[in-house]
Amino acid sequence: MLDKIGIAKRIAQEVQDGTYINLGIGIPTLVANFIPENINVVLQSENGLLGIGPFPEEDEVDADLINAGKQTVTTTKGSALFSSSQSFEMIRGGHVDLTILGAMEVSENGDIANWKIPGKMVKGMGGAMDLVASADNIIVAMQHCSRSGDSKLLSECSLPITGLRCVKKIVTDMAVLDVLPEGGFKLLERAPGVTVEEIKAATAGKLIIEGDIPEMKI
Repeated sequence: MLDKIGIAKRIAQEVQDGTYINLGIGIPTLVANFIPENINVVLQSENGLLGIGPFPEEDEVDADLINAGKQTVTTTKGSALFSSSQSFEMIRGGHVDLTILGAMEVSENGDIANWKIPGKMVKGMGGAMDLVASADNIIVAMQHCSRSGDSKLLSECSLPITGLRCVKKIVTDMAVLDVLPEGGFKLLERAPGVTVEEIKAATAGKLIIEGDIPEMKI
């Protein structure tokens, strides 16, 4: 299985040259460290930063320079700082090409639940609902199963929904899957050391398997 860094490395392979990308809190923020050097992308943060670089080394830390998850970051050449309201104008205006988010659950129809567990205190929705409603492409980074062993890839989400029919691809610690427009998780790749049978057992939603499934190349 993949660890968090492995998931981030695999998602970085999906990034295309010339795109504007928003990285969600958690595993998605790690993607900034693994974007291939031969492509040029611009990373955007809801708190008002355009042009995020990799996480800083110890001698580069600037406590005033943070992403939406309050992690210290670096900036790239030509970066810009602005208000959160302007950042959301970019998002709602459809200027973010790709959003990479974490999730608690994803349904076989592409619905995502990633902001609230009933009974547990949360600070708020954040920018997730705006992001899933506005980006053309949404990739989810997540664990395939919960700590209790229950699948997080479901027929229907049981937690409060963030967005409907919006997720296009999922990278978990076990697999890479497309969410098909007609519904269902199409298995594309399996993590090193993980079998197709193990992925079947860990997926509660409709799983589509066609031909031999290759192992991920990280």
